[in-house]
Order: sequence, then C-alpha cells, then structure tokens
Amino acid sequence: MRISAAASAYGEHLSRVRRLSEHTVRAYLSDLADLSDAAGDIDLAEVDIDTLRDWIWRASERGDARSTLARRTATARGFFAWATERGMLGADPALRLASPKKGRTLPRVATADALAGVLDALRAGAANGDPILLRDHAVLEVLYASGIRVSELCGLDVDDVDDGRRTARVTGKGDRERIVPVGGPAFAALQAYLVRGRPVLAARAPERPISEAAALFLGARGGRLGPRAVYAVVAERVAPALGAETAGPHTLRHSAATHLLDGGADLRAVQEILGHASLGTTQIYTHVSGERLAAAYRQAHPRA
Repeated sequence: MRISAAASAYGEHLSRVRRLSEHTVRAYLSDLADLSDAAGDIDLAEVDIDTLRDWIWRASERGDARSTLARRTATARGFFAWATERGMLGADPALRLASPKKGRTLPRVATADALAGVLDALRAGAANGDPILLRDHAVLEVLYASGIRVSELCGLDVDDVDDGRRTARVTGKGDRERIVPVGGPAFAALQAYLVRGRPVLAARAPERPISEAAALFLGARGGRLGPRAVYAVVAERVAPALGAETAGPHTLRHSAATHLLDGGADLRAVQEILGHASLGTTQIYTHVSGERLAAAYRQAHPRA
C-alpha cells in the first residue's frame, strides 16, 4: 500500500476511532501528504529511517519552524506505529526518528487593568441596547472569565449555562465535557445579552436548523456565531489595548490562566478549568507568572 492510501485509512481511524477533531485530523493528513510528496508516494514497505530523516531535513532547509518539525515527527511516529500494528509493515521505521526540541515561547498576556478597561468601555457602549455590542461584551467577558477555547465558546447552547450556579458546560477536545465557572460580571453581561440582544439576532433568521436555534451566541444574521467572527471581535476590541497589531481569543485564555495563578489559584484547579489533559501544558503559565514577578522585582527593588 502506498503512503497516500495508507494515510487516507489513518485519517478514518483518527476521526472514527480516536474521535479527534476535524482540525486535528486535517493537520495530520497535511503532514502525511507532505511526506508522500517528498518521498514520491512510495510503498509503505520502502520507507525507512533515512526516508523520514530526509523528509524532516528538507522541511528544515525550507525554513519550517521547530514546532512544525516536531509536530511532523510526532505525526510520522503515530502513523507508522498504527501501520505496524495493522500488519501493513513488518517493522516500524519511525522508532528511531528523533524529534527536534521545540523552542518555548511564552503566550501573550494582557494585564488585568487593560482588560478591565476594554470590558468596561464595551459594557458602557452596549448600554444603548445594540444587540451586536451586547453580544460582543458577553463574548469577551465569558472568554476571559472562563478561559475556554474559541471552539468551546461557539459550541455553547443556551441550556449549557446554569443560572443558579453561574457555570457553563463546555465540550472540549476529544468530546470531553467539563464545567467552568462564569464570574459575576460575565454572568451579568450574559443576562443582558440573553434578554435584550439574542432575541433581536434570533429574529433575523426565523427558519434555522435545530442545532443553530439552540446556540447561545448568534451572528449578525441569526445563525450560530463562528470562530472567525470571534477572532474579529477580539482583534478589534482587545488588540489596541495590548498595543499589538492583532490578538485572538487565546489571548484571553492565556490571560485568564495567568491572572488565576497570579491570584493564588492552585495549578491543578487551573488545569481543570482550562481542560488540559496534561498538567505540563498548564505549567507554562507558571513561567509567565514568574516572568511578571521578576519584572516587578527588577522595577521596584533598589538592589535588583
């Protein structure tokens, strides 16, 4: 079986058996398509460690980031391990494929004061009842209060919000559900949007699929709000406050995690809120907090 045919079967395995997201499966298949092109779509049995090393070397020569090289190495390992388990190969050629070390980059974090200014200004602007402003205010408040991913935000339905407990039920990676807290200001913004904003937006699309009719956040035409629209809202509202050319929803997720740790939250509690499968993923925020502490020390201490 050639690489391309095996990759197609692997994609089905990732989607149906491992139940990975469409975005993740697409990334894996993109890596394997690149491998197939580089190797000439040869038979799987012809792939050896030198084939794989040459593929990674070519990617490095054309300037691919170390994170991309590491991801492609992981893709190859997973793919060939699966192919070997299925009996497509007698031996796994990727066992000795070394992964390049990824350079650690700290996430962009907004200060609490900067975000408070953005959210306060948006709340004041939404006081006139504009449905889009009410929605945008609620979107930013919920993203910052809960630290959820943009896909999780867009997937929220009205019934996922528990008014009594001020929590939301979100579905994260691998279809794993978790409950996240929604703070007082975010809950107030949500209530204002649900009472004065959402009904106006919903009326713009009276005939909608059931999946969209239940959506918590709606777009300008009444359908379920999509990730691209959320990115646009964050870029317009938050980026200027950061002095950055652009900013995405993950900026609010990073900021929420860092501010929680700065405030003394337990690392495992933050892991649970963010929905990280590994504590190691959450630990990057301890480095962010450490950097902020070190910067404050250098600025304030006379003998720093």
